[in-house]
Amino acid sequence: MIPFNKPCVIGKEKDYIQEAIEQNHKLSGNGPFGDLCKSWLEQQLDCPKVLLTPSCTASLEMAAILLHIQEGDEVIMPSYTFVSTANAFVLRGARITFVDVDPVTMNINPELIKQAVTDRTKAIVVVHYAGAPCKMEPIMDIADRHQLYVIEDAAQALMSTYKGQPLGTFGHFGTLSFHETKNYTCGEGGALLINDPTFIERAEILQEKGTNRSQFKRGQVDKYTWQDIGSSFLLSELNAAYLYAQLEEAGAILQDRMETWQIYKHSLEPLVRRDVLETQPVPLDGEHNAHMFYLKVRNESERASLIAYLLEHGVMAVPHYEPLHSSKAGNVYGRLAGEDTYTTREGDRLLRLPLYFGMEKEVVEHVVHHIENYFHS
Repeated sequence: MIPFNKPCVIGKEKDYIQEAIEQNHKLSGNGPFGDLCKSWLEQQLDCPKVLLTPSCTASLEMAAILLHIQEGDEVIMPSYTFVSTANAFVLRGARITFVDVDPVTMNINPELIKQAVTDRTKAIVVVHYAGAPCKMEPIMDIADRHQLYVIEDAAQALMSTYKGQPLGTFGHFGTLSFHETKNYTCGEGGALLINDPTFIERAEILQEKGTNRSQFKRGQVDKYTWQDIGSSFLLSELNAAYLYAQLEEAGAILQDRMETWQIYKHSLEPLVRRDVLETQPVPLDGEHNAHMFYLKVRNESERASLIAYLLEHGVMAVPHYEPLHSSKAGNVYGRLAGEDTYTTREGDRLLRLPLYFGMEKEVVEHVVHHIENYFHS
């Protein structure tokens, strides 16, 4: 069976975890390997401050707290996303305003954001689907015009850019995921990118359970005390050790995944020309990170048939999100602004193919071969 995903392993992970245990004697958060990861991300992304968190979900929840999201606030976001994107703000009492996507990129449509803004709107959350950039210039213009906050859910987008600038660094906050399905992983983990320095001090307090322990560690206060609300938003040093091994080799991981992505793109082009399927587009105004490779077939029925056919031939291909606005919780905690012209229709057509670090060319060609056979038959 060719799996949809294999967690990335570079080779140094065990050595660094052993170093954390036997030499550093530090297992909880914000240790030496955590500092190395944060420094790497701050330099790579040119970001004022990065905090490592247990997950992208935790990073989104921190952003919601930092923005004082509360009951009565509205937050605009795409419906085609993971539940955490919405839950983080619903937990603070916000009502979600879902808008339709651009059918080409599956990213939020900036024109529809304009139409969804009300006097209760407090923030816009964008999701860089498949590591491909949203159109950040018009989105930031809308936010500036209406004095709204912007949060980038860049869970899938580390090493992707929009017009040369790293994703996650446009809005007030960016959030990253290091879940085992992501390009760079530590099993479970995330990061909060703080692009507005005015939020840094409070973010450190929230992360340390509401205390000023970070200031104490830096010698800025003689003891740490309870200062604010907060929680345990810290990534374990063992996870950070695993992650740092991968960040050191981020370029090699990106190149490896991009080679697989390019084989898919080139090999499936004859089927695209026959108009039997569409393949994931190359961004016109940025660079993606080969987080996934997806194709679109005619409808949900054909997708189910293709999934079954590939599974019979040892290939695991999977669909993606069910639109949040049509879910049980989505109807309770949010509303759809405008029409669902593309979100459901395009989501029902979308199928993700296996893609992971170290995927051999012959394996990729095997997947392509059976897709070709399906449509030829």
